[in-house]
Amino acid sequence: MTAIIKHGGKQYKVQEGDILRLDYMGLEPKAKIEIKEVLAVENDGDLKVGTPYVDGAVVEAEVINEGRERKIIIYKKRRRKDSKLKRGFRRDFTRVRITKIA
Repeated sequence: MTAIIKHGGKQYKVQEGDILRLDYMGLEPKAKIEIKEVLAVENDGDLKVGTPYVDGAVVEAEVINEGRERKIIIYKKRRRKDSKLKRGFRRDFTRVRITKIA
């Protein structure tokens, strides 16, 4: 059974047991979350597509941990202008394991 969920403006294709990095939610490890924004569910070749969400479909997940990704360097330089900008960015994330698709 697979599902396509929406979280934080992004879409993810998930199965039971998958591990995802979602946007930071500020939860404790082993906390349970329910994602109700399910766009599509596929079960043994039977595909249900929502308009925009599938009625009654829920994806349950368990929080593993939270952290920060590697730093991304943003560097902008304008030639012949003696103008440059260097900036770093680290995204906060919550790592979850999909436990059930219902």
